[in-house]
Amino acid sequence: MKIKIEVSARHAHFTNYDLEVLFGEGYELKSDKQLSQPGQFASTDTVKIVGPEGTIDNVRVIGPCRDNTQIEISKTDAHKLGIKAPIRLSGKTIGSGGATIVGSAGELEIEDGIIVAKRHIHMNPEESHRAGLSNGSFVDVEIEGPRALTFNEVEVRVHEDFEESMHIDTDEANAAGIEGHDEGIIK
Repeated sequence: MKIKIEVSARHAHFTNYDLEVLFGEGYELKSDKQLSQPGQFASTDTVKIVGPEGTIDNVRVIGPCRDNTQIEISKTDAHKLGIKAPIRLSGKTIGSGGATIVGSAGELEIEDGIIVAKRHIHMNPEESHRAGLSNGSFVDVEIEGPRALTFNEVEVRVHEDFEESMHIDTDEANAAGIEGHDEGIIK
């Protein structure tokens, strides 16, 4: 079975409270473009991440706001910042990396919340049923081409609001030579 692969670059999700600390009281995110997962959008806003060994500017803020602040970066970014960012599924941030986040109106020191997102597949219940997979299943996904490789231990996440796609980070995409609208084969 083929699956669309999407490359997820570094980005940030904030609570309403943290968003106001960074951008000002009453601030609301403005959509720049809709993302593939329904209701999610890349906003026009960016923040700066400051770690003990480096800084990364122009980290895109994703909306809408969430219950917990979370920043997703690559391992390469973690090395540049000088922080430990564990590989985890979205939402699993307790005990993860921390840094200073700088917005246009303020800054925020977070003790944890920075992760390297674990590669995963989004599916809605109908898609997962058709594929014979369930929430929490693990699959391998083969990438063909000049830099062919197989991503092992790809976790399947099922939710009624999801649309079928595999998400990997920029380090993984570069390793596989993925540049655009590529597909993988679920094994």
